[in-house]
Amino acid sequence: MAQATDGFRLEGMLLGVATAATQVEGGDVASNWSDWAARPGRISDGSTPARATDHWRRWREDTELMASLGVQVHRMSVEWARLEPRPGSWDEAVFARYRQELELLRDKGIRPLVTLHHFSHPLWFERDGGWLAPGALWVWERFVSEVVTRLGDLVAEWVTINEPNVYVTGAHVFGDFPPGHRSLREGMRVYSVLAAAHLRAYALIHALRPAPDTLVGVAHHLRPFRPGNPRNPWHRTLTRVMRHLFQDAIVRAMTTGEFTPPLRRPPGLPAQDGGPGRYADFFGLNYYSRTTVTRFDDGTPPGVPVNDLGWEVYAAGLGETARWAWETYGLPVWVTENGTCDAADAFRSRYLWEHLEVLAAVRSQGVPVDRYYHWCFVDNWEWNEGEGPRFGLVALDYDTQERTVRDSARFFAEVIRENGATAAMHARFVAGQQYPVSTAEGYRR
Repeated sequence: MAQATDGFRLEGMLLGVATAATQVEGGDVASNWSDWAARPGRISDGSTPARATDHWRRWREDTELMASLGVQVHRMSVEWARLEPRPGSWDEAVFARYRQELELLRDKGIRPLVTLHHFSHPLWFERDGGWLAPGALWVWERFVSEVVTRLGDLVAEWVTINEPNVYVTGAHVFGDFPPGHRSLREGMRVYSVLAAAHLRAYALIHALRPAPDTLVGVAHHLRPFRPGNPRNPWHRTLTRVMRHLFQDAIVRAMTTGEFTPPLRRPPGLPAQDGGPGRYADFFGLNYYSRTTVTRFDDGTPPGVPVNDLGWEVYAAGLGETARWAWETYGLPVWVTENGTCDAADAFRSRYLWEHLEVLAAVRSQGVPVDRYYHWCFVDNWEWNEGEGPRFGLVALDYDTQERTVRDSARFFAEVIRENGATAAMHARFVAGQQYPVSTAEGYRR
């Protein structure tokens, strides 16, 4: 059971929510994910992103609801497949619709952070070879240029690519995401191309929007890795290898322009001949859990707290990864995603308390964590898991599209309003909440 404390303070940190276009917008969109979901057996519950949260039509309702809860910042993405339905052909109505949403966010005092690639891209891009096509980087730069030119007056903060490591492992190593390939060698090639894509986009965005308040970064998925048995030399070695392959190499390439094996520098990088430098204005950190390593997969030991998907709840890891990012790269840290799957809202407030308390502690020790974006606002379509997982502060009835504010949303709203949390808030929202506990099923020592 969570123990009451004296609370914590978060002055100076902006608090908000995060989401992604494919997961919320709905509609008939010719994307890699719409095509993937239409294939039998690809999505756990057989659903598709065609309805999601219907945000494409209900964006005013959702923005008003965010504003009513005091949300200060909102991370969203634009759907490349909507904006460029055919190569080089731009949908004016879609750009106008995104402008309306961005204008309403501004009018409500909510600062947008816009992601350009959040796992999804046009089906024509996928069928041409995706990120491994010979002209992929040129096509990507054309898209970035068009979006930033048309929306840059309303957006000062950009994420180029979301979780390149999750995308690569899902799409090209384990085959859970489109195009469903299973090749570690191919995955490393895509890593290199995505690093190049970010470096070139970073330079391009700053060339298009040179104002000093334009900030560009990547949303990196980081995890603490620990050996299942610290005395087992195989576990220790595999832990180091997995951490390097999953996050260290790609983070270094995207942040500094330095490519270390197994990544290789593609030709023509970036505008300054591809030399080492700094290619991020903030460090975007997506944090959910940690990995216990006994083999080449994502391990969870028995007896630890977990969420509905069986992911270990390990709040200390948020502080560990934030500190590592700051000490390694010296950039202000923005927690661009953090949240948990909890359909009954039985432990989300506790999760929020514990993770925000960790951030308050590391901030007091000099780690500049400036933003926190909770994943997510309204329950959304969770990629290959479909409509089952419930990550939202706001509950969604998919059949009726009715939104219901959960207690955890009320707690988060109060945290925003008070710039922190108190013992009284703990007693009202957190006390008594308990996590499920993992079993030994599937775990190897």
